[in-house]
Amino acid sequence: MATTKKSPRWERRKETRPSELTAAALELFVEKGFAATRLDEIAARAGVSKGTLYLYFDSKEELFKAVIRDSLLPALAQGEELVSGYPGDTEGLLREIVHGWWDTIGSRPVGGIPKLIIAEARNFPEIARFYYDEVIARGQALLCKVLRRGIERGEFRPFDPDVMVRIVFAPLLMRAVWRHSIDVCGVAAVPADVYLKEYLELVVRGLRNT
Repeated sequence: MATTKKSPRWERRKETRPSELTAAALELFVEKGFAATRLDEIAARAGVSKGTLYLYFDSKEELFKAVIRDSLLPALAQGEELVSGYPGDTEGLLREIVHGWWDTIGSRPVGGIPKLIIAEARNFPEIARFYYDEVIARGQALLCKVLRRGIERGEFRPFDPDVMVRIVFAPLLMRAVWRHSIDVCGVAAVPADVYLKEYLELVVRGLRNT
């Protein structure tokens, strides 16, 4: 009886291999940190050989950059599109931006990247700088645009958006860091929906021009 020849393990799903590698890398970077994650571990989790990984990425640093581009930049692009065409008031826009950030980044594995950067920036300044240029600076520019919109429309009181953007975002960043650190210890955590509700109430009251 004729048998169907199976493809070797390493030949499956060639067209999706880079995305499988970045997904596996993201999981391990968040679980173990950048320094402790080995390329052979990433390859094994993705179901490919280490040699196959090198066909797509020259180094762990380049793979990390691909993880950032694949997992964070599309969410930033969505936020920028929302801001550019939002028809409602700025308070409503700010609420959508915050909830959108949490749904697409903060609540997902990629939300563990800020903790990694904070922990390892001194030892790996190149990846920290890349993260700042590609993600933080772009995210701050997006949020600054929202804050300036509110000021220009008379909905928010006058303030320096470049300073305020750091104050507004810091509690969100801390919630993401906490989720991937203290929360894993089983301590009683404030549910994300409650945290965001109280956070937004505090922020919008401080920004309103009343």
